[in-house]
Amino acid sequence: MSRCIRVWTQPAVPLAGLAILLGGIQAVQGAAESAPAASVIVDAEIVPVSVPAEINGPLPVAVEMGRHFARIAHLVTPSLVHIQSQRAGRNGGTVEETGSGVLMRIPGSDEVFAVTNQHVVSGAKLNDVSIKLFDGRVVRPYDKLEDLDTDVAVLKVREKGLQAAAWGDSDALDIGHLVLAMGSPFGLSKSITSGIISAKGRRSLKLGSSRDVLNQDFLQTDAAINPGNSGGPLIDMSGRVVGINTAIASSSGGNEGIGFSIPSNLVQQVVRQLMSSGRVQRSYLGVVLDEDFNAEKARKYALDRSRGARVVQVLPSSPAASAGLRPDDIVLSFDGLDIEDESHLIHLVSLTEVNRTVRLQILRAGKRETISVRLTDRTQLDKQSSAPPEQRMIDPELPTQNVGLTLHQVDADLAPQVGLAESTQGLLVMSLAEPAGANRELRLYDCITEVARTPVTSVDEFSAILSQQSNHGPLLLKIRRVEDGRTVERLILWQPQDARSSP
Repeated sequence: MSRCIRVWTQPAVPLAGLAILLGGIQAVQGAAESAPAASVIVDAEIVPVSVPAEINGPLPVAVEMGRHFARIAHLVTPSLVHIQSQRAGRNGGTVEETGSGVLMRIPGSDEVFAVTNQHVVSGAKLNDVSIKLFDGRVVRPYDKLEDLDTDVAVLKVREKGLQAAAWGDSDALDIGHLVLAMGSPFGLSKSITSGIISAKGRRSLKLGSSRDVLNQDFLQTDAAINPGNSGGPLIDMSGRVVGINTAIASSSGGNEGIGFSIPSNLVQQVVRQLMSSGRVQRSYLGVVLDEDFNAEKARKYALDRSRGARVVQVLPSSPAASAGLRPDDIVLSFDGLDIEDESHLIHLVSLTEVNRTVRLQILRAGKRETISVRLTDRTQLDKQSSAPPEQRMIDPELPTQNVGLTLHQVDADLAPQVGLAESTQGLLVMSLAEPAGANRELRLYDCITEVARTPVTSVDEFSAILSQQSNHGPLLLKIRRVEDGRTVERLILWQPQDARSSP
């Protein structure tokens, strides 16, 4: 039987009862029982609050809840910071970013640092990043550590009197738990909003071409998150940081009740590695997965619903190849955890300790099997699949035909016509100046998803990347194509047409 708390009709309860109801901070319980009804305990100090004169006994639940929120605000606000950064723009101008952050420390260490979103300080030099503290001081970081794949950044500062917030356990959160979002929306520092955890494990979010976040396991909340809240903390009812606010789902650019936060347990893992080695080690399996493995496809494999991750391709000399994983295998579980979809598997693999052996349960030809895979460092894959391309300057206003291509943006209607999943994003090759030659050259109906390791979803983005290049060498393209009825990804070197006659 479900229970509903109606704060406008509930009888009054003492503060101790509310603390149990909310799972709040119990340290104030004893002092609160002896305090006047029109006061709140803050660090053992009695602070008056505004209470109607006719209320002489215990306060209504709604008032007690407000008092509890006030205590959390008093506890955490000194750890909030307001962050501003500047970086050079594509066309020679300056791009300004405004965001939030929170002062934290690694358990067992006395060093206090600011945690924020990577996109808030991306591309900015240290001298172009300012951190405004609770007491009004403005300091600059002496070091900046970034992890693009989680959108987490650490800013190291040398300053006295810094108050760090406490880490919370994001795994202990349940849907419906009350939370507070704190930060500087629209530049308004020290702002606090309240809400609940609306969902957990949100993945496959499109955060924009400049924010290709690999590790997505977001908390969703209806606490108001607006531009400027990025990097600020999500706080539980014990006053602990359970998330770092990073994105909103909005058609207007403002809050519409759907905000996303990086879980604190993931943030802690990233921060520890950044602080110890300057980078985050990630494992890789070495497979290409079906991005459109839906319920209809699942039924063809005798699955009762869409679950697991279907292998489309096994990369040569990869951990998956060594373990005997094959195309058309469906990974159902990873080290005992049921796999929901391909994004879930990618997330789990990348956060697993490098060189660890894990057990995969797979579905192969209608039978379930278990195989062991020793995961290796993802940087080895990056070394195999990327090379620093030499590129040249091209007028960004020139149409793509002038460089030997005609491109068209891929959408949900066009993608299935060329054999790709509806969710595919990129640019479809409609014509080539020269016929295709070697097997790895660009072909008609290829879908270009990245140029020089930068995702592209529009012709304007493609042209903008070309305009930044300064050399005469080829460009590294990541393309998706259909071969023998299967979708595969390839890395190719493509030479713009008007550069082919250059010496």
